[in-house]
Amino acid sequence: MAVELFGANEQHSVDIDLDRWIDLGAKVLEAQRISGDVEMNILFVDEDAIAALNEQFLGKKGPTDVLSFPIEDETEFTGRSPDQGGSGPGSVPLAAPTTLLGDVVICPTIAQSNAIAHDTSDDDETALLLVHGILHLLGHDHMEEQEAEVMEALERKLLTEHFSSNWGAPRQ
Repeated sequence: MAVELFGANEQHSVDIDLDRWIDLGAKVLEAQRISGDVEMNILFVDEDAIAALNEQFLGKKGPTDVLSFPIEDETEFTGRSPDQGGSGPGSVPLAAPTTLLGDVVICPTIAQSNAIAHDTSDDDETALLLVHGILHLLGHDHMEEQEAEVMEALERKLLTEHFSSNWGAPRQ
């Protein structure tokens, strides 16, 4: 039983070290006590791709920096009801299914623009977007002010502990 992260770089404008971001994602999930058979995807896409996703799923025009797509479908078990046991005497019990957390989709060119606006490094901005996206997959939100404060504090804590002790320092 292991947490598995998969990454894909589907854009060509910005160099991406997939292993680095997969490693950060794994550390964040571990820090949030996510364990067992869990899968998550990290995708880096161009502005056109994220704009299309933004419009299709959120009804918003134009590109954005990060989108999270939690997997919300319940896993269908097979076997008898209600205990989900095997199909009869001597059958092998079913293994627990893999939990699919979902996808975090990041647009590196928007991340670079954000970094300039926030006076931080491109890596710090990408790390923030990844952690932000993962927290959304885990059920965190920022619709209400109190929720936003909790989520932002958790982002800062995770980034400082698992990415860089001087995360968010002004651009050099």
